[in-house]
Amino acid sequence: MVLMKEFRIVMPLSLEEYQVAQMYMVRKMQQQNTTSTEGVEILENKSFEDDVLGKGHYSSKIYRLQSKAPTWLTTFAPADALIMQEEAWNAYPRCKTVIKCPYFTKFQLTIETVHRADNGQSDNVHGLSKGQLATRDVEIVDIASSARDYWSYVVSSSNTDLSKFTSAKTGRGPLLDGWQDKSKPVMTAYKLVTIDAPYWGFGYRIEHALLLGERALFLESHRNCFAWIDEWFGLTVEQIRELEQQSDSLKEELGRPTLVKSVEDFDQRLLPESEEIYSGQRVQLST
Repeated sequence: MVLMKEFRIVMPLSLEEYQVAQMYMVRKMQQQNTTSTEGVEILENKSFEDDVLGKGHYSSKIYRLQSKAPTWLTTFAPADALIMQEEAWNAYPRCKTVIKCPYFTKFQLTIETVHRADNGQSDNVHGLSKGQLATRDVEIVDIASSARDYWSYVVSSSNTDLSKFTSAKTGRGPLLDGWQDKSKPVMTAYKLVTIDAPYWGFGYRIEHALLLGERALFLESHRNCFAWIDEWFGLTVEQIRELEQQSDSLKEELGRPTLVKSVEDFDQRLLPESEEIYSGQRVQLST
């Protein structure tokens, strides 16, 4: 059975701010989750243009996530069963990600994202048919929630309580009950997740496990977007892209990409001897 669920992640940011925050968050989470045995190998990163999404950035990656496998999966599948292949098309404010698994050749996970300047109340931003709307499940994800489950502990590393956090640079926060209806600015990432694992006996369990895993990753990554606001606030998309290009040119020499810690560090980004450079070529998580 194909599972379809739409996650709506409301953020106390403008659309323009979120684009910078998301780019910064991805790179910082990558370096934080680096290990010697697992992570992400970036195969390709380039510009693209098509008739559906328009212009944007395309990336191709391989994920090695063996330690994240549920115990029940390891009883009948080898360790490399959680090696995933990802293709992503980022044409902000629209994005699409497709994840496949070489071991389970029929498996496919698709994430289609639309970003809107609202508080999560738009009903059909993905243009679904009546039949699709009838099967779609919707959940509004609160980044200030303290609730935890198994996947939250697997994915999460953040210890910031957003119900007590206030940004020094913007004055935003804390995020108290009902903040989604009061926040200015506000925007929502509408993430439509479709999972198909047509395997008799265990496909349903794979679909549900991955759906919960994606939810936990969405929650953790968006919490970090806001918790790290004082680090990325003031940077531009162009500056983040420049850092990515510099990272690509330096990775063979240094064996790692670079990332500034705040806008004040941006002028120091070309100093490879600096102790303040973030690093991490192989990572565990991405969004």
